[in-house]
Amino acid sequence: MAVAAVIAFALLYLPLLAIAVSSFNAARYGVAWTGFTWDWYAQLLADERVREAAMNTLLLAVASTAISTVLGTLLALGIERTPWSRRGRSALDAITYLPVVSPDIILAACLVVAFGACRWLADSVGWSGAPFSRGLGMMIVGHVAFQVSFVALVVRARLAVIGSHLEEAARDLYASSWCFHRRILGPLLLPGIAAGAILAFTLSLDDFVVSFFAASPTSSTLPLVIYASLRRGLSPEMHALATVIFLGSVVLTAALAMLTRPRRDA
Repeated sequence: MAVAAVIAFALLYLPLLAIAVSSFNAARYGVAWTGFTWDWYAQLLADERVREAAMNTLLLAVASTAISTVLGTLLALGIERTPWSRRGRSALDAITYLPVVSPDIILAACLVVAFGACRWLADSVGWSGAPFSRGLGMMIVGHVAFQVSFVALVVRARLAVIGSHLEEAARDLYASSWCFHRRILGPLLLPGIAAGAILAFTLSLDDFVVSFFAASPTSSTLPLVIYASLRRGLSPEMHALATVIFLGSVVLTAALAMLTRPRRDA
């Protein structure tokens, strides 16, 4: 089992290590090591296209994460704290899981068709169809569409751990609904909400398919920049960019692990 684990980790992380090493290689072409350099990171910072894509990526991730965190938390509370029938809960579970298991390209195609229909409807009644054009707004809607399910699943898992006995105890002590949610459920649910938000943020940073379908020439993101560079041959600047994105993902994963780590009483 240990050997299998080592092989699995090697398959996962050796390509990432190779990219990181290449980002410090002074050679622009080839894999031969010609010396250590920071030049590719300096050129990456000086690239106007990369800076613009980074700003679009962060704006997209922050906006979609904020919206999906609120909606996903409310969805989880509505499912778990409402006395649904068995069929109703099964239907809600299926609807919640559907964006998680559906291929991204299906979601992206549906997004394009839906926005196209809304734009045609707006134009037909004399309104401006500009809000339904491709761009950052369409990308935010597309990201929220699949992030909500992930946030809801994480928050529901936290609600399952909390259980219902605390509410029963609070009611026995004459706590109002507002007091229970603000002073008991809210603090206990906060780690799950934060974990869902970090997961949604990471998914937004990583997304390519939905962004590719919804982006305009002025709303390119970092995954789209890397893809465009791939067609011309990956440069060392793209190796540096991939390394920076991976390190950012590591930081977010560490934060997620710290937030979801069970606390031990001293």
